Amino acid sequence: MADSGNSHPKTLNFNVGVLGHVDSGKTSLARALSSTSSTAAFDKNPQSRERGITLDLGFSSFTVDLPEKLREDSRHHGHENLQFTLVDCPGHASLIRTIIGGAQIIDLMMLVVDVVKGIQTQTAECLLIGELTCPRMVVVLNKTDLLPPNKRQTAVDKMTKRLHKTLENTRFKDCPVIAVAAKPGGPEAPETEEPQGVSDLIELLKSQAYLPRRDPGGDLLMAVDHCFSIRGQGTVMTGTILQGALAVNDTVEIPVLKVTKKVKSIQMFRRPVTGAMQGDRVGVCVTQFDPKLLERGVVCSPGSLRTLQAAIISVRKIGYFKGSLATRAKFHITVGHETVMARVTFFGLPPEETLQSPQPPAPDARPLDTPFSFDREYFYQDEYVIGQREAQGAGPDPEQWALLEFERPVTCPVLCLVIGSKLDTDIHANACRLAFQGRLLEGFEEKSYAETTLPRLRIYKSKHKEGQVERVTDDYTAIGRNLFKKETNLQLFAGLKVTLSTGEAGVIEGGFGQSGKFKIRVPDGLSLETKQLLASTKKKGKGVTKGDPGKEEEAKAESQPISINLQFKRYIFDPDKKMVQS
Repeated sequence: MADSGNSHPKTLNFNVGVLGHVDSGKTSLARALSSTSSTAAFDKNPQSRERGITLDLGFSSFTVDLPEKLREDSRHHGHENLQFTLVDCPGHASLIRTIIGGAQIIDLMMLVVDVVKGIQTQTAECLLIGELTCPRMVVVLNKTDLLPPNKRQTAVDKMTKRLHKTLENTRFKDCPVIAVAAKPGGPEAPETEEPQGVSDLIELLKSQAYLPRRDPGGDLLMAVDHCFSIRGQGTVMTGTILQGALAVNDTVEIPVLKVTKKVKSIQMFRRPVTGAMQGDRVGVCVTQFDPKLLERGVVCSPGSLRTLQAAIISVRKIGYFKGSLATRAKFHITVGHETVMARVTFFGLPPEETLQSPQPPAPDARPLDTPFSFDREYFYQDEYVIGQREAQGAGPDPEQWALLEFERPVTCPVLCLVIGSKLDTDIHANACRLAFQGRLLEGFEEKSYAETTLPRLRIYKSKHKEGQVERVTDDYTAIGRNLFKKETNLQLFAGLKVTLSTGEAGVIEGGFGQSGKFKIRVPDGLSLETKQLLASTKKKGKGVTKGDPGKEEEAKAESQPISINLQFKRYIFDPDKKMVQS
């Protein structure tokens, strides 16, 4: 494994995701915390400067001495400093997808809340993304300078209490809350105003830091957020290594463009290094590559990523999402570092299996990354099924999957986190737009997957049709009606089993006449009662005046006590649309 460069292996990098509502003051807080800024930092986007709102995952960092508690763990790693890399995740709703993109490498979340406004829609969405991607969080109440000094402490205490109440049912129960004023006087104030509470915040971050689990093994996957050229050097791609490791002279692939490049040099926060690994924030220099071709995206070990047309995922609804999750609906799917529209088909275990399968102890205890099997049958669902509400509270949702059919191919690693959202919902509506989460279990790369692979997926619908016995022609044969439309090709149904409401089992032999009637053969013969029933109903129908067809039919229907039931399954991806009976 390459060490992180001979010149400077001593720094432990720790990624803090700065999330929060638009205008909660995240950027000024990051600025107050930061000393070194990496290239992406602080709003290089012109649109963002005008509005004072961050539009990209800005990165900046500051370094402190390694806290005592980490010295023990770090001894064999030889770290001397702790570098906090602040990943500033954009606040606006429409940019949730960038947040999800940045959230896969975050070791600690820092949720910034405007102390005057409290939790807003986006704050709630940030919390959800945090829950899906990160185990720890601190909450920063910003803009305390806007509170009148004599009421400041009361207001802070009140808001802290409210936040703890909001968080008590999440992973972040009892997380620390701290109050600061990152930029007293607001954006217009002179730079001379000292931030308040920031040094306490740095101490809090030090106390929350831990040795992140970093694994240099496995394929390289790096999320690139910027690409620019340096004259005489080549093209620099800056980004974060999500998995694996990277060294000078390695060959990397840019899968979207299907090209491979050799790594000429690597920098970490403006210092040259010989290698880097998971969790590191790096600039990678390659030659002969036009930076305009890749503004953001992924770089990986050659051949390690797949470009998928469709996928099967395990799926779990996000509790705060208000709508239902319907099959055939379109959702924004965030997978790897891309967000793409996909049509979704939900499916689960056959009803009889669902009843037998043991319930997991807690709603989230069932792992989402259990391998998928093509060898069993699945049941088609019109929508995602919510767990039965039992007397003692809600039961966990049954195990379910979804087939995602992407509108354009998407490049991602296997088993990656998938988030489905309805980003076209009004961003000002106070509603959570993250709908479901899951893991990518199977991916289909070929364009013709609908013909080649989907037929292997045995998802069925149960069909039930009901008609009536019109008359008996002999002891083993009955004529039925109202089961099929006139234009149905009855040959397709020949040989299917039916049951009569009187208990006999029969087999459809084929059509009878032109009007959709059909012949049933009853191998064990019709019972005496059945024949008597039919005879008595014939008599009842006699009293109706001939010549009034409407009345005649009505009387017939009323007096028809024997129904015919036909049940079969149809596999939704079967090209022959066969009807199957167990």
